[in-house]
Amino acid sequence: MSQQDEQAPRVVIRDKRRIDPTSGAARVPAGDQPAGTAPEQGEQMSEHAHEMPADVADQPVDGVVVDDAARQLAERTEDLQRVTAEYANYRRRVERDRVLVVDQAAERFAGQLFPIVDDIERARDHGDLTGAFKVVADRVLGLLDGLGVTSFGAPGDPFDPALHEAVLHDTSPEVTEPTATTVLRPGFRRGDRVLRTAMVGVTDPESPAPAAAPVAGSTADDQPGAGPAAG
Repeated sequence: MSQQDEQAPRVVIRDKRRIDPTSGAARVPAGDQPAGTAPEQGEQMSEHAHEMPADVADQPVDGVVVDDAARQLAERTEDLQRVTAEYANYRRRVERDRVLVVDQAAERFAGQLFPIVDDIERARDHGDLTGAFKVVADRVLGLLDGLGVTSFGAPGDPFDPALHEAVLHDTSPEVTEPTATTVLRPGFRRGDRVLRTAMVGVTDPESPAPAAAPVAGSTADDQPGAGPAAG
């Protein structure tokens, strides 16, 4: 050991507690001890008196703190993602319900206008849609247009059970398929949704469609029911 190391001051820790932590007995202050009496073990000056045990000092305290912080961060991130997904689903449900309520209200209101539109169309057929009555009729029809409601059903349309309500039937050689030849009441729809079917008279073909022509290159013997050729 060099002379400089010998002259360097040493750090001294003094235990001035009046009660011995080990035995629980009262201590006598160092100044009151008789001459020649050695200080108690707890009062001995040592630079190693308060050193931590080796097994405690070697524990990775910083690593434990970092791992716990990372775990808490992952939990908070998972909670935030779950709350965000729940809020997004809630917004979609609210928007879907709002659109559904608006559509239902529009369809109910349009349904109340259909009888008025029927009267307007009858007045138009009789040539009575003139003057102030025509102005009112145009405004009523404009309401349906604003709601996105359109009418359908015209003479000559192919009969569709999903769109037409057949109340009359007849036959004619002039049609090749069931056809709505008479429209007694127009139908209405909003987008792809049918609000009211059209009331029509249906005309069916007078005779069934002719049988398919024989395949080219086939002989009489190949046709069903053909007998043997005469000798």
